[in-house]
Amino acid sequence: MAKSRKVFVCQECGYESPKWMGKCPSCREWNTFVEEVEIKGSKDSQTGAVSYSRPEPLAQISVEQDERYATGLDELDRVMGGGAVKGSLVLIGGDPGIGKSTLLLQVCDVLSRKYGKVLYVSGEESVRQIKMRADRLGILSQDLYLVSETDADIILAHVQNLGPAFLVIDSIQTVYTPQLSSAPGSVTQVRETTGMFMRLAKNQGITTFIVGHVTKEGAIAGPRVLEHMVDAVLYFEGDQHHTYRILRGVKNRFGSTNEIGIFEMRDKGLVQIQNPSELLISQRTHGVPGSVVFCSMEGTRPVMVEVQALVSTTAFGMARRMSTGIDYNRVVLLMAVLEKRVGMQLYNQDAYVNIAGGLRVEEPAVDLAVITAIASSFRNIPVSPELAVMGEVGLTGEVRGIANIEKRIHETSKLGFKQCVIPQDNMNGLTSHQGIDIVGVENISQALDVILGI
Repeated sequence: MAKSRKVFVCQECGYESPKWMGKCPSCREWNTFVEEVEIKGSKDSQTGAVSYSRPEPLAQISVEQDERYATGLDELDRVMGGGAVKGSLVLIGGDPGIGKSTLLLQVCDVLSRKYGKVLYVSGEESVRQIKMRADRLGILSQDLYLVSETDADIILAHVQNLGPAFLVIDSIQTVYTPQLSSAPGSVTQVRETTGMFMRLAKNQGITTFIVGHVTKEGAIAGPRVLEHMVDAVLYFEGDQHHTYRILRGVKNRFGSTNEIGIFEMRDKGLVQIQNPSELLISQRTHGVPGSVVFCSMEGTRPVMVEVQALVSTTAFGMARRMSTGIDYNRVVLLMAVLEKRVGMQLYNQDAYVNIAGGLRVEEPAVDLAVITAIASSFRNIPVSPELAVMGEVGLTGEVRGIANIEKRIHETSKLGFKQCVIPQDNMNGLTSHQGIDIVGVENISQALDVILGI
């Protein structure tokens, strides 16, 4: 007989407690515990027949190349490591209205035309609403099947009857299983239904995409265990008021986790951007202080971005610091290095640093570009529009070497830049590049002298 017990589960991190608590000891959030009924039985009713596995010697295990499906969008294939792997479970998250359903509907159209039946399950929209979107996108595939359903057992029955090669669940927070008394979207329901679709994908080889809502902090709503269960986690980023979208892979068992794909939202759906570097710096204004170009590495792809800074005298007693697209604490640290090592008095200056184009740069190679932009705005000296800057800066003011310097310089030269300032450590073994002057610097004082003449 199945046994049931009442537990209190944190809706943010999935922490379980036998009694209610005001503050979660795991994630430190307040008022997140909800009472749920946990049912334990001798057999898992969702798995059916019990299958047994046996240990195998490592040397006798054969490794075969994963079968992949091209989605028709090169940007998406790059993020997933070359296409969707057969039998994989992919989680796609993003803000409401960012374009997750539009992206998956376009992918379903290509997959259904090339590889077989696709079942699109929507728990938030009716089939008529999806049909209206499909008509707007020009999708008329005969092997794309739609159903509006939230009961996980009925969804599994549809899969058994239809036998699709691909399954889309939009979204996982609306799906529930009647065996659990908790509400749809709760930690228990999300965890259990995801486990059901994971077993379905692995046992029958059905490539499954599930859509997840995000919280106000930008993380997938529900327990972190949801991200551990799936094979790949993709975040769809961007502003609803702008047309550009960034698809970023944060977990991928079949490829790199540093790749990004860039799309533009248009009337006919999402259009992939093949050359994001040219797009991101196309609107740059020349001859204005506080603007410098930097080459960032997003996975294996070099991307040129514009670093902007605005420094102005504060009108209050305490100077204000703001940053967009780059870590705030890193900006404050670099400004302290400028004050200590170069002598720039920034204590009474408001400073605003921005990465243009909506990208977020995490790598330390952007340090020298940020320092150059701040110094340029503070001294009111513009940076040459034909110059790019890259390098990591230490606390003593030294410029440290960075990785993938050849790819960065090649991308810089391809876009027509004439000069590139890099760390001196990267000059060793560097091959010559025609049409671009490469200058190596050892510290920020030398770099500012080369770039701004100060």
